[in-house]
Amino acid sequence: MPEALWPPDLTPLAGAAFSVDVSVGRLDGMDDEIRKEIYELHARLCKALADPKRLLLLESLRLGPATVGELANGIGISQSNVSQHLALLRDRGIVHSERAGNNVLYSLSNPKVLKAVDILREVMTETIARREEIHRAAVAGEHR
Repeated sequence: MPEALWPPDLTPLAGAAFSVDVSVGRLDGMDDEIRKEIYELHARLCKALADPKRLLLLESLRLGPATVGELANGIGISQSNVSQHLALLRDRGIVHSERAGNNVLYSLSNPKVLKAVDILREVMTETIARREEIHRAAVAGEHR
């Protein structure tokens, strides 16, 4: 596994045998300790995505690699704040950095992260639409 996905406090157990069925996201044939580590990693990844500024940074990186300054200008926050958010995203393996001359370019480590964010946004949009339908039906029922 890539080191960035396994922070020092969550290193996989050496020689552990398990499989991940990526088509359905199941974790088969692993002991409880490994399963706990996987879910801890999953939670850490989700927590990294649970900040509006970090989501804006990911959205900006959808367009391609960018420097801290470009990202700061693009989303309207300070460079130091962008750097803090990028450090956390890098720690979680969501972005990586690469030196380009005097600059450091940040980019997405895996575009699937954007797919996950997009799917969550779709779920949110569908939930809001269902709530609006229920509200309209309730209001229409009151006016009968």
